[in-house]
Amino acid sequence: MNQQATPQEVLKQYWGYDAFRPLQEEIIQSVLDGKDTLALLPTGGGKSLCYQVPALCQEGITIVISPLIALMKDQVFHLREKGIAAEAIYSGMHFKDIDRILDNCVYGGIKLLYLSPERLGTELAIERIKKMKVNLLAVDEAHCISQWGYDFRPSYLQIAEIREWLPNTPVLAVTATATSTVVVDIQEQLEFKKENVLQKSFKRDNLAYVVLEEENKLEKLLEIFQKIKGTGVVYVRSRRKTKEMAYFLQRKGIGAIEYHAGLDMDTRNKRQQDWLSGKTRIMVATNAFGMGIDKSNVRAVVHLDLPDSLEAYFQEAGRGGRDGLKAYAVLLYQPLDKENLLRNFSHSFPEMAELRRTYQALGSYFQLAVGGGLGNAYDFDLVAFSKTYQMEPLRVFSCLKVLEKEEWIVLTDAVFVPSQLRVLVNKEELYAYQISHKQYDMVLKTILRTYQGAFQSFVKIREQQIAQFLKVPVSDLIRAFEKLSADGIINYKPKKDKPQLIFVKERVDGINLSIDQKRYQTLKSRQEERIHKAIAYAEQNLCRQQQLLHYFGETDAEECGTCDVCLGRNKKDLSDQEFQAYKDKMMERLQHNALPMKELIDSFSPKHRERAIRVLQYLLDEQVLEQKANKIEIVSKA
Repeated sequence: MNQQATPQEVLKQYWGYDAFRPLQEEIIQSVLDGKDTLALLPTGGGKSLCYQVPALCQEGITIVISPLIALMKDQVFHLREKGIAAEAIYSGMHFKDIDRILDNCVYGGIKLLYLSPERLGTELAIERIKKMKVNLLAVDEAHCISQWGYDFRPSYLQIAEIREWLPNTPVLAVTATATSTVVVDIQEQLEFKKENVLQKSFKRDNLAYVVLEEENKLEKLLEIFQKIKGTGVVYVRSRRKTKEMAYFLQRKGIGAIEYHAGLDMDTRNKRQQDWLSGKTRIMVATNAFGMGIDKSNVRAVVHLDLPDSLEAYFQEAGRGGRDGLKAYAVLLYQPLDKENLLRNFSHSFPEMAELRRTYQALGSYFQLAVGGGLGNAYDFDLVAFSKTYQMEPLRVFSCLKVLEKEEWIVLTDAVFVPSQLRVLVNKEELYAYQISHKQYDMVLKTILRTYQGAFQSFVKIREQQIAQFLKVPVSDLIRAFEKLSADGIINYKPKKDKPQLIFVKERVDGINLSIDQKRYQTLKSRQEERIHKAIAYAEQNLCRQQQLLHYFGETDAEECGTCDVCLGRNKKDLSDQEFQAYKDKMMERLQHNALPMKELIDSFSPKHRERAIRVLQYLLDEQVLEQKANKIEIVSKA
């Protein structure tokens, strides 16, 4: 294979790194050698570099399939910042934009094209891909292709079909979470020529997994962030709870802010940046936060709610300690969490009648005729929609997620779409309008000077920039654009920053809505299994890391020695009263002088020394005690 540059040269030139992370180099070399490759790297392992680097080592273009619009846009933005030509195509984009991007991919030197899976299967995409020199087909979130996976997407099954037109192009499938069954299924579904799995162990020696059964979760949450210094993330299920928990921490003097998909893009970006830079210490978030964010020094990830799968929990918890230093993944649990999770599960798979009613209401809400709507994107307010049709928002959301998985619609988090403008009249008509409407003359002249090509197609504009140049308020400029639109001079599309609901199939009458019932029931039963595994993780008196590693197929994993079970803090093994008694004796012995570890442990009778060692390990881990010059001393009297 003709390489333009070595992976090391590309890494240094564009990312400024001297060396790859573990396994990255082997994965990159595997695809450069033309081999179909499945790469399993844990969260923070640098999956994206495994297809971005080989894209730049070879002639041609790399196509990346990803279901995450926000992540695609983010990666394209950062690649362009590095001077790398990249584009993204996803549901809801205008046909002309898609057509232009695909043309550029055939003729314009684009190095990476990100495609949502439902866009890959369109006739337009297939015809253009046939003309491209595709050097690699990368499948991100590859577990989505498996019905055994936790986030199956039917459109992923179309990916293998594209291989018919790319017979010599290797496939790189990447994921952070896959059980042994899913690993086999991914390779079969993508028609790997030969089995080839490159996997880094999911073991994280520096990450201590802790489950604490707590009646008062708020009190424990506060205690955690008073003890563990540094940056943290708190995951909760609802948007309302993000605000409540952030406010609680703020009142206790801990810098915290909430984050969820309902916030506007500018607010989310600012809060994310404040957290990344260390300006904000704790991010309280829904699972909308964290995907694609690389912050190495997170010291604690706390879950206040029981996750509905170990895959989701492993990904979120894995955002702690990416710098290799000690970090904690803490799940605060109480028996009521189990009941809530099972109740949520019962709502997550609604009956057909409820699905049809919700789908029918969508058509009415957007005034969409039967047979129309294919590719149409609409701003969508779930609460307003639910109120209009007197539906319960959580049940509506469950129906929408099913309709999305069955690929009738796509429901995105808030995705920023910049303002666009196009001149609709010819130059003579525009000049005549400027003569008769002097008040808009400078606005139009500024547009034409600043944004070339506005006569031919839509151009992206920045109202703030134009208003600054014209020395007018932004609100006045927008009113001018609206007037020019009303007069038929321009077509002005204001920026969008709201969740989008996109119809990916023509609308049918509600009664004709259909789903794959067999698959639906299979997915339901598998989700139920995942939920019970998550409950078992919280309730079983077994090493936490060992449970996670067993789940992901590492059946020979040893006990970690750092989780709550291994350190003897599980109530079934060591009661709170016993733990406190051991701790009190140690603190008393160390009150005046530091002591060698042996002397401290030998102060307990022989039959109690094993437990004393485990309590000591825990107190060292929690930084209540520390070891200096072979002696143990008190750090804090907490």
